[in-house]
Amino acid sequence: MKPFSTEYRAVISLLASSMGRLFAVAVLASSALAAGTAAGASEGSFIKIVAASPPPSGARQLCRQYSWACSGKAAASMSSRQEMQIIERVNRQVNATTRSVTDLSQYRTAERWALPTSRGGDCEDFALLKKRDLIRAGVDPSKLLIATVLDTQRNAHAVLVYRSAAGDLVLDNLTNQIKPWSATHYLFLRMQNPRKPSGWVGVYSRS
Repeated sequence: MKPFSTEYRAVISLLASSMGRLFAVAVLASSALAAGTAAGASEGSFIKIVAASPPPSGARQLCRQYSWACSGKAAASMSSRQEMQIIERVNRQVNATTRSVTDLSQYRTAERWALPTSRGGDCEDFALLKKRDLIRAGVDPSKLLIATVLDTQRNAHAVLVYRSAAGDLVLDNLTNQIKPWSATHYLFLRMQNPRKPSGWVGVYSRS
């Protein structure tokens, strides 16, 4: 992932141009508290979209490289219980069988989004593999959205968001526990556009 300052400044710049300078300042001032707000009303169960955004630098060729990663085509429906069982199984399986390896170590570059190799992958590679395996298992691809965040230490990180009927849940390579997005204590920055996953949106992390 990008260093904290680069990714964060890019999103704040987006907020400033889209919503005005005062709103951007408010986001900066409240960011430490915003990500920790517990989920409340149903509206707060979903990540809020602020404006269209360019993709993260490593994801610029994502749709060309992996067409399924940007698919918005609805899949055959299954029960929420069946879908959740698949989500939990794939999340555990990928976390257990994929080693964590940085892009710098593997590719000698700071940022490259790709499926994990035999050596492993970093956070966005985990997210990509989970998305691919879930689509293959029959989960609707329009419900699977990669998001960039700042973790609890405010380091750049990427996760896979599962847009369930009850709200946005997070599949994370750092834990097997699947949590509502607002319970992660992460600061969400960008996400694939739920209406058109080939595009990206800036998001506002307060639930």
